[in-house]
Amino acid sequence: MRQIRLRLLRVGLAILGVLVGGTLGFILLEDYPPFDAFYMTLTTVTTVGYGEIHPLSPAGRVFNALLILVGVTVILLAMGAMTQTVIELELQQFFGKRRVQKMIDKLQGHIIVCGFGRVGRGAAAELVEAGTPFVVIDHNEDRVERAIQQGMLAVLADASRDDTFQLVGIERAKGLIATLASDADNLFLVMTAKTLNPNLQLSARVAEESSEQKMRRAGATFVFAPYVATGHRMAQALIRPHVQQFLDFTIQKNVGPDVGIEQVRVEEGCVYRNRALAEMEITHETRVIVLAIRRESGEMIFNPPPETMVAGGDFLIAMGEHAGLRRFEQKLMGASR
Repeated sequence: MRQIRLRLLRVGLAILGVLVGGTLGFILLEDYPPFDAFYMTLTTVTTVGYGEIHPLSPAGRVFNALLILVGVTVILLAMGAMTQTVIELELQQFFGKRRVQKMIDKLQGHIIVCGFGRVGRGAAAELVEAGTPFVVIDHNEDRVERAIQQGMLAVLADASRDDTFQLVGIERAKGLIATLASDADNLFLVMTAKTLNPNLQLSARVAEESSEQKMRRAGATFVFAPYVATGHRMAQALIRPHVQQFLDFTIQKNVGPDVGIEQVRVEEGCVYRNRALAEMEITHETRVIVLAIRRESGEMIFNPPPETMVAGGDFLIAMGEHAGLRRFEQKLMGASR
């Protein structure tokens, strides 16, 4: 894209140079008024050939002959460059779409991010950080171009259409993030996505509190109201500053210690299955704290005591430094019978 812009810039400068040079030549050699000089130059280089506005002297005719040779050559080269640019853009768009579609067709268990505004960009950045495969849908060409430049899979399309969801493999997707401009758009998006894939995990943004229950009834698994949440956090920062600082440590990048919260699934073949938390020495090795256990049935146990048994299919909600969390996850995933 940069090369194409540079080529068009050179073509524009060449044409401008011919017009300016021709205009100045007629003014200096033939004493033409500026507008007449420009008009004479324009009719000459475009080969319109209306004739001389004022009779030319021999020197003026020599200059005009040179202007014809140079001007016509530049115009022909400009037309060729424009044609080449159009063909290249068409080919890039065609092969680019094919390449993106092939990459999307290979996705399995991915996330679909609908909308690449401020909220969508934040969600996409988090997915990149987590190494989770995803694809972005947006109807704004500049936003799609921005996502592609950041190395993301992105599609220029209307997220409310069924064929768009088929294009990004919604039947193979694990989840969808709805961050469109209005609550009505997000509500329609959630209903459409849930119809196409009933097992899809849906995370939706709402601007109005009154839309939250509607969104949940439509099938959204998680609903977020950014403005309300931001207001609560701003008040909490003043009322309980130390609590807010601790939360910032776990959810924001580049704030305080390298601490995070992660969920790790206990696989059926894991050696730590059917054992108490106190017997899982890996928590001491990795310096990870188990904050909660989410049972396969959906039950959530907060601050589980050491004698709590861990079963296959449970999710351990753990907190610690990111390096320790990665070791903790690796040990649980690699510890199979």
